[in-house]
Amino acid sequence: MTGPLDFVPCHSLPDSATEPPVRFVFRDGQNLLVDPTQPDRLLDALDFAEHPAVPLGRLAGRPCVAIAVDADTPPPAGLDFVGLRALHGVMDEHLRSLAGGGFQLLHWRRTHRFCGACGTPTAMKTDERALVCPACGQLAFPRIDSAIIVGICRGDQLLLAHNRRFRGNMHSLIAGFVEVGETLEQTVAREVREEVGIEVDRIRYFGSQTWPYPSTIMLGFVAHYAGGELRPDGEEIVSADWYSRDALPEIPGPGSISRRIIDAFLAGELG
Repeated sequence: MTGPLDFVPCHSLPDSATEPPVRFVFRDGQNLLVDPTQPDRLLDALDFAEHPAVPLGRLAGRPCVAIAVDADTPPPAGLDFVGLRALHGVMDEHLRSLAGGGFQLLHWRRTHRFCGACGTPTAMKTDERALVCPACGQLAFPRIDSAIIVGICRGDQLLLAHNRRFRGNMHSLIAGFVEVGETLEQTVAREVREEVGIEVDRIRYFGSQTWPYPSTIMLGFVAHYAGGELRPDGEEIVSADWYSRDALPEIPGPGSISRRIIDAFLAGELG
């Protein structure tokens, strides 16, 4: 499966359908039911037809839903539950993003069962993607947390850092969440200053990626070194350094926006 999906989002679906829906089934968080031999195969997952489903829309003309099952649910024969992160570079990027959106909606429904204003159980609105409080009318829309990730160039070198949470010698780009009252460019400058102690300029947008861990949009940027000495904060960032194209450390695998930015650097496209 290549290119954009034939997908039309919809917050509700008709009760009857000529075809069984495509079901994205999640177990124990972000573990998605897939055919390990064909990760892009659309699954009817008829074993879970009676489970409550969150409608996503229509995929190739078929209803498309997300389902959550118990942590001890066994997979049907020939299928397996695989973590969304492990599907980077394995499943079609567009299909994986759609599945990730399904997970985000399941997470939203699970964490907004009660009104944040008065505590009354919420209900789905019928005319838009929102939960409504029947007592006070408070609306809860799907939560999306905004985060930036930035590739910083100094001449023909790229800044890569080792985060305390990374496995082995993995290095990647500087990233962080947007704070209230900030522009995205201000977030880039602040996160870089806080995590590695340098200043940047010529900040420009690169691209974005949904990041369902659990409900983030990653906004990619490119910036240029403007001054200061590298000083990793020692809390989140253990080490950081400038790397040339022919001497990179271990970097993220294909499928992530961090790798897309690094690949653009390797191709000489970040000048």
